[in-house]
Amino acid sequence: IPPDSLPGVSLPSLGGSLTKLAYYSTVQHKVARVRSFDHSGKDIDNEPLYEISVQEEITARLHFIKFENTYIETCLDFIKDHLVNTETKVIKATGGGAYKFKDLIEKKLGLKVDKEDVMTCLIKGCNFVLRNIPHEVFAYQKDSDTEFRFQTNHPNIFPYLLVNIGSGVSIVKVESEDKFEWIGGSSIGGGTFWGLGALLTKTKKFDELLQLASKGQHTNVDMLVKDVYGGAYQTLGLSGNLIASSFGKSTTADKEFSKEDMAKSLLHMISNDIGQLACLHAKLHNLDKIYFGGFFIRGHPVTMRTITYSINFFSKGEVQALFLRHEGYLGAIGAFLKGAEQDNPNQYSWGENYAGSSGLMSTSPDVSPLQRTRSGTFDMLEMDRLERPLVNLPLLKDPSTYIPDTVDLTDDAMARKYWLTCFEEALDGVAKRAAASQPDSVDAQERAEKFRQKYWNKLQTLRQQPFAYGTLTVRSLLDTREHCLNEFSFPDPYSKVKQKENGIALKCFQSVIESLDSLDWEERQFALVKGLLAGNVFDWGAKAVSDVLESEPQFGFEEAKSKLQGKGRSLLEGPPHKCALIFADNSGIDIILGVFPFVRELLSRGTEVILACNSGPALNDVTYSESLIVTERIAAMDPVIHSALRDEKLLLVQTGSSSPCLDLRYVGKAPLCGLCASAAGWSEVWLWSVAVLWPCSGHAVAALTALCCSRLDQGLAVLVRERQTDLVVIEGMGRAIHTNYYAVLRCESLKLAVIKNSWLADRLGGKIFSVIFKYEVPCK
Repeated sequence: IPPDSLPGVSLPSLGGSLTKLAYYSTVQHKVARVRSFDHSGKDIDNEPLYEISVQEEITARLHFIKFENTYIETCLDFIKDHLVNTETKVIKATGGGAYKFKDLIEKKLGLKVDKEDVMTCLIKGCNFVLRNIPHEVFAYQKDSDTEFRFQTNHPNIFPYLLVNIGSGVSIVKVESEDKFEWIGGSSIGGGTFWGLGALLTKTKKFDELLQLASKGQHTNVDMLVKDVYGGAYQTLGLSGNLIASSFGKSTTADKEFSKEDMAKSLLHMISNDIGQLACLHAKLHNLDKIYFGGFFIRGHPVTMRTITYSINFFSKGEVQALFLRHEGYLGAIGAFLKGAEQDNPNQYSWGENYAGSSGLMSTSPDVSPLQRTRSGTFDMLEMDRLERPLVNLPLLKDPSTYIPDTVDLTDDAMARKYWLTCFEEALDGVAKRAAASQPDSVDAQERAEKFRQKYWNKLQTLRQQPFAYGTLTVRSLLDTREHCLNEFSFPDPYSKVKQKENGIALKCFQSVIESLDSLDWEERQFALVKGLLAGNVFDWGAKAVSDVLESEPQFGFEEAKSKLQGKGRSLLEGPPHKCALIFADNSGIDIILGVFPFVRELLSRGTEVILACNSGPALNDVTYSESLIVTERIAAMDPVIHSALRDEKLLLVQTGSSSPCLDLRYVGKAPLCGLCASAAGWSEVWLWSVAVLWPCSGHAVAALTALCCSRLDQGLAVLVRERQTDLVVIEGMGRAIHTNYYAVLRCESLKLAVIKNSWLADRLGGKIFSVIFKYEVPCK
């Protein structure tokens, strides 16, 4: 894609049977903004705390779509109608079809076809998905309760062997981002399966051939070891069920073989051949990771099972067969990256948009018969560019083994059934809340219903295919819901709820502080902990709580304290910590009456505090922009908070997340201060979300608003190192129970939450509103 013509330029990758179209677009979507009112000289008691507005924002999105080559004319019509503008002169293409369809493309589109090297595109695409898509890689385990075992992203992806199975087979050794070598291949690949299958079964369509294979019994056609020797051949240690000769029985049996059995035998023959070839190359080059890509795989269980068995058999378990969720797109993604090198998509972080992407095996005949439209499109992947690059939290003890999610719903059938039902039952309420958040919009109700139906369909897909988007977790269910809300322009359904609750809680702040200050030290410590936990009760994302808040509008802080089950303990008995990092949860009572008194106590002890809030909205979680306004108002009431801001002992940061859960592998890496960037020799500076770029702490600022923003531009990860953070507090069910419950950090940590779900409380051996208070000290 020529960078000077972005957005809206298309880029197809043309294989022997499929066209993979990749293109970049700018997406206009709604975002929620908050802005403090000018209250100077006014009575603010009866006015909202801040102004809420919904604005249009432009973000970048990558689109990947597959077409059958049968529909190449339709694909080109799509490109011509939607993606080609007057500035477009060249279209990038890779794969064998780039030659086959070159004349057709140039004639139809009036563009010059610029062919890219297939291997270069393939490797670029593979590296991109390995780095940017969590749970991209999986191993396949036959007869396991969870056949798909997804791998966590490892910071070092090299070296590896890539076996791409398209019409033929290519085997590439990849040693670094730009260093790779084609080391072998075979003409016996997906095209062979399709071609021989068509001759044997008279079935012309690839999917129908796979469907036949899934119903067949290869032992009716293949000659096994036991057929030759009458049992297992003990001398060689071979199983009697091992295939001795593919299609061997056809030479002796005087009968007609079924289409299903012949298709199954053919699939086994080709998969075994590819697996053995890949294993030999891996052993020759001392590699223990083999990634299989190409549209031949396409998540088909029989294919993956046969390749996995072959790799395991020939390597004696020393080499692992790994598969990719988006194996069919590698060439298209790589060609896109080649075309956009000046724009350099690799400098950004990208996230999969679950609302617009098809799931793994969405096209597999084993899951459901295909119901394609005449357009020939049947599989899609969308990726959104994130606002900031994301990095590991430096305090993780071992990022390579860190798994954020506590429960794998793909593996835990009972938990999966419960949570899917839980999200289904909450869906009507979320849709209602979304419509109510935009009372002045004439189509809000219609959009809310479209959201409800879209998310409902996603949940039904996940009931049938829990592996569709990788490991299924509570976090991924929440993220998918947020993506669907955003697709239908509901950026923050709880904005007005948060606005109201923040205003109410602020009015109570001084009385809560006065009450705490009247207690002796020991009583105050337990009161602070109880306040933290009581504040965490106020979570509109929990049905048990939302039911109470809907039915009892006067339910407040003291009532929440009375509901708590169990006790906390004092965290502040020893010497003061140097710096505490606190991941806050909910707006309103939670952050204002629960978290801020605790922050105030830490500051009074001489501990610096980094308060981290969501970059974007999710449920009623407090966002960074809301925290700035809340903190400004608290500072006006409380000298401890005011002086901490002035002296930069209290720093507000954003996490880079818009989720109720927290993945510590991906936290915000905010832009540098302009002066610091220049001093560090950085050639690029990202502007902050204020009118001017505030300098950091080394370059003095005076106004309170500036103090709230200062040092932010050095980023959360940088701040944590710089301030020598030695305490991390993670608050809330999403951040401390659904994720990070087992996270191991290099410093002291406190994970606390109130369990607001009866089923979860029962599973953990407690009651609803029981307390999780998990204090951990790292091993020396």
